[in-house]
Amino acid sequence: MKDKKIILVGVAIFVVVVTFPFWYNLGRSAPAPEVVLTPKAQAAEVCVMPTEFMKADHMKLLDVWRHDVVRNGNRIFVNPDGKAFEMSLSNTCLDCHSNTTEFCDRCHDYASVRPYCWDCHIENPKGE
Repeated sequence: MKDKKIILVGVAIFVVVVTFPFWYNLGRSAPAPEVVLTPKAQAAEVCVMPTEFMKADHMKLLDVWRHDVVRNGNRIFVNPDGKAFEMSLSNTCLDCHSNTTEFCDRCHDYASVRPYCWDCHIENPKGE
């Protein structure tokens, strides 16, 4: 029990060292990047789904599309407004959002996400 003070000091130093990155960076988060739309995307009246849905859940939509196209052979998506779209990352999404560096990569880098879309799809299908 003579070492009680030394042990408490050691535990306190350990706690400070382990939690240092958390309290040091408190309130220092970087702002989310602004999405840069191509002129075609700006001119388009509608996207596949509303903007807020696409910002939060586009990956879920793309997973559903992949499943429907590959497993069920369904290639047409009808949004809640009744407009039909081809379920195609390369031809539908990249038609308006063709600049993957400015549109996709900025947010994915910010969120530390490494999507595997480009394992199968080419980034610029129309060569623009």
